[in-house]
Amino acid sequence: MKRTLLLFLALVCPAARIVAADDGPKMKLWYQSPANAAVKDGTDAWTDDVEWLKALPLGNGSLGAMVFGDVPIERIQLNEETMWSGSPQHSDNPVAAENLQRIRQLLFEGRYREATELTNRTQVCTGAGSGSGNGKDVPYGSFQTLGDLWIDFDCKDEYTDYYRDLDLETAVATVSYTQDGVRYRREIFVSRPDQVMVVRMTADRRGALSFTCRMTRPERFTTSCEDGQLVMSGALNDGHGGSNLRYMARLKAVTRGGETSCTDDALRVSGADEVILLLVASTDYRLDYPLYKGRDYVNITRRAIEQAGHKSYTSLLKAHLKEYEPYFDRVSLRLGGDESQDIPTDERLERVKQGADDEHLCELMFQYGRYLLIASSRPGTMPANLQGIWEKYVQSPCNGDYHTNVNIQMNYWPAEVANLSECQLPLFDLIASLVKPGHETARVQYGMRGWVVHPITNIWGYTSPGESSSWGMHPGGTGWLCQHICEHYRFTGDKDFLQRMYPVLKGAVEFYLDWLTVDPRSGKLVSGPAASPENSFVAPDGSRAQISMGPTHDQQVIWQLFDDFGMASRELGIDDDLVHRVAAAKANLAPTKIGHDGRIMEWAEEFEEVEPGHRHISHLFAVHPGAQINMLQTPELAAAAGKSMDYRIAHGGGHTGWSSAWLIIQYARLLRGEQAKGSLDTVLRRCVMPNLFTQHPPFQMDANFGTTAGIAEMLLQSHVYDNGAYVLQLLPAVPAAWPDGEFTGLKARGGFEVSARWQAGRMVDLRVKSLLGNDFRVWYDGDYIASEKIGRGKTWVWRSR
Repeated sequence: MKRTLLLFLALVCPAARIVAADDGPKMKLWYQSPANAAVKDGTDAWTDDVEWLKALPLGNGSLGAMVFGDVPIERIQLNEETMWSGSPQHSDNPVAAENLQRIRQLLFEGRYREATELTNRTQVCTGAGSGSGNGKDVPYGSFQTLGDLWIDFDCKDEYTDYYRDLDLETAVATVSYTQDGVRYRREIFVSRPDQVMVVRMTADRRGALSFTCRMTRPERFTTSCEDGQLVMSGALNDGHGGSNLRYMARLKAVTRGGETSCTDDALRVSGADEVILLLVASTDYRLDYPLYKGRDYVNITRRAIEQAGHKSYTSLLKAHLKEYEPYFDRVSLRLGGDESQDIPTDERLERVKQGADDEHLCELMFQYGRYLLIASSRPGTMPANLQGIWEKYVQSPCNGDYHTNVNIQMNYWPAEVANLSECQLPLFDLIASLVKPGHETARVQYGMRGWVVHPITNIWGYTSPGESSSWGMHPGGTGWLCQHICEHYRFTGDKDFLQRMYPVLKGAVEFYLDWLTVDPRSGKLVSGPAASPENSFVAPDGSRAQISMGPTHDQQVIWQLFDDFGMASRELGIDDDLVHRVAAAKANLAPTKIGHDGRIMEWAEEFEEVEPGHRHISHLFAVHPGAQINMLQTPELAAAAGKSMDYRIAHGGGHTGWSSAWLIIQYARLLRGEQAKGSLDTVLRRCVMPNLFTQHPPFQMDANFGTTAGIAEMLLQSHVYDNGAYVLQLLPAVPAAWPDGEFTGLKARGGFEVSARWQAGRMVDLRVKSLLGNDFRVWYDGDYIASEKIGRGKTWVWRSR
């Protein structure tokens, strides 16, 4: 052993921390100027609007808000989680099954041009599919804005001493300024317990608040006055020439002093001392196949606003904080460096874009990702989509849907390790809802058992391939989604959950057992025809192709699913014929291969890459989020994976937000902290906007979540299971730029809560709380420093001397 250690077991109070939470820097985004609400939105959702990307996000999982904080007129852009156009559709293609074996034969014979042509004609959906990512007017639909709340203030004079912020610790946004000698203040939050957005406005002069409120959206809405409330309602396009989803938003003003009046298009407040605006919204959507309707949205909104209207602001805020703070306060992070709070967030970001390091901005991005996940995904809501829950257009980029070839998975990569396990429950609800429509797709599209989903899905149960096979022929989506089920179990040990989701896993493996076919050259089982997500190669016949047999991504995903199914079966005491058939198939899967240049091969053959710097790194799934390739057990494959990543970056890879975020994690898994930090710097310098939203471009939320997961992976890893114990890898990829730091509350597989502190590049304090009583081993600085088993609820403490 290279160092002197002091090891002991201790019972520690659950509230104990290495450092008190309030010792660290405050987690706030703050600015000295507003987002300009007077600037009109663009007409192209694929081009970002700069002012919207200065607004600050609030949310409770079902209701989202973007607060501009402008002075003459405040704009709060609104979203509701189920605000989707479109409707359920039958898009499975029976012609696909008739041609599947012929396509496989052509691919095995190397006749890629013919195979591609036949695949493009037959292995697609019927109808318009996603509408090429612009599906608001076809059955697939699009996630849409609920609309805007406009607060038009009577006073238009100049103002001074402007300040606005978003406090991540309280999920409250504030705006304050001085105008005509009066100090004005606004406080805004979105409450989960009361299902209401609350806007409190005060001034230090009596009667100073006078304004007019309106609610609008780009299309399909009417407004009316009902019981003193301004009501906006309508129905969205079903994609068949009619209407489907119905929605409603209600706005009410509770005032102290002054007068309030309501017309069919406006709510007016004059001469008030204090105003509390309450806004609620709902739709008639229900996540229930096959109709997806049935929520009593009219009475839901009526009851919510009536109940909130009878509560004081203090009561509403207290309930909001009581529900929100237990989520956020579970984890703290401090990376040392400049913790000065006198630099506005946009200025800090600009300094980083110019090449500066800013550890506090890294801390802020880590906690911001946690905040955004809490705000966009709570138990009982829909999962976070490509835009989280925030979108200002009626046509979102890529329909604001759920991409299953990395994006929705990345949204939830921080959920477990960043101690927000409950926030992942909406994903499992969505996965379970796909089984029935996915069963129909497996039967009609392929003549197979089980269930399947391809690279995209929506709230209407879409599971067919896309309208183009080059990207839409991705049967690996099922297995990748299912990985989250077993990861959740590894972190939580929740057997009731595993039992409930076991039929989902069973249906997935049944599909792949039918889907896999024997490669006549190797005798191994391979997937196909399939794409390696969105990438292309030059086939031996000179054609440019995407479809092949046995792409590495599919092979790794299916291996992981089969391995997870075996684990789940053992945990539940199931040992039937299916379990044995899955184990046998897993043993005969074509393995990941290393090419002549030392890189992981993306396809079963060493094809020339059309785009060597492609944004996807799908053939490294087994490094992360999988664990089949890791530094401790498969060093040769890990080294090859590192060469693959280096090659991609050298040729321009990692150029999009989510791609750079994924590389943070991949490099961290390979214990290359400097390269992980380099990818983090790429995210910050190229892909982050003034409100710290990330871009693909355009704006996508996945890189925010991926960045949080990446920073966590640099600090703590637990994906290796060895000799009956979970391996906790401490500070595996901390770069030299972070010589001092500490974290509390990160979670590890096996049911552990971990806190650590380091100084001058050396770990000095470690605490591991066991929540389940499992065995664990501690790996630090290239060596195992302990192997332990402690009782449930006890804490193991290590300190350097």
